[in-house]
Amino acid sequence: MNTPRRRLRQNIARLFYWIFLAATLVGVLTLTVLLIDIWRDGSPWLDLDFMNSFPSRFPEEAGVKSALFGTIWLLALTALISFPIGVGAAIYLEEYAPRNWVTGLIQTNIANLAGVPSVVYGILGLALFVRALALGRSVLAGALTMTLLILPVIIIASREAIRAVPPSIRDGAYALGATRWQTVREQVLPAALPGIMTGTILALSRAIGESAPLIMISALSYIAFLPGGILDQFTVLPIQIFNWASRPQPEFRGLAAAAIIVLLVVLLSMNAVAIYLRNRYRVQW
Repeated sequence: MNTPRRRLRQNIARLFYWIFLAATLVGVLTLTVLLIDIWRDGSPWLDLDFMNSFPSRFPEEAGVKSALFGTIWLLALTALISFPIGVGAAIYLEEYAPRNWVTGLIQTNIANLAGVPSVVYGILGLALFVRALALGRSVLAGALTMTLLILPVIIIASREAIRAVPPSIRDGAYALGATRWQTVREQVLPAALPGIMTGTILALSRAIGESAPLIMISALSYIAFLPGGILDQFTVLPIQIFNWASRPQPEFRGLAAAAIIVLLVVLLSMNAVAIYLRNRYRVQW
């Protein structure tokens, strides 16, 4: 029966539908305009010479080779460090830690750390890794700093994924005589892995675009060599983009746009691999 009250609810529902659709379209259209503008400015500079050249004061000779390889080095090392630590911390907090005020305090601090500005992690990395541990302006110091930045996100996402696994799966494993670690390893982790991978993708996506922490640890903007190890100096694409965008010559703004396109390709490629792995484990489970 189409009562006035029901018609009012339907009108309110339609109103919010259009409001939410408009909010979504604003974001999508803004992103589309930005991407078109970046492509228009940067595509003329994209070629093999740009990919195989080191930074230079002369725009026609400048490239992103050192920044691209530095970004790949940094992301790979950050993932290798942060993923096992973050997932291990989530497993402990969800499966092993006692439910007391200490555990609650740890969980509250982790949630608070997820909202700390990235420059604070840069200051911490400068004081701890660069100076106290004498790692210098190395790839390892940058990876450890970025690990501090994204660890809270990985831990929170991993905990939510582990918590979403039905208790019946654990009960069934225990009923068959499995230990707690066997239950976690063989049942809980495979079921939670798609959610864990999603959180890791989001965390690494944040890390790849951050420049403030790396500026604080003095990652250089001009490097004419490739990192040969984790203790070598490095630069990354966000810092190179920032350096070119701050120059007054219009050619460097085109180079910055081209470097942004390269950064987006790296980001999308990394996400594609992670999404493939996530979907593969989801299908297997």
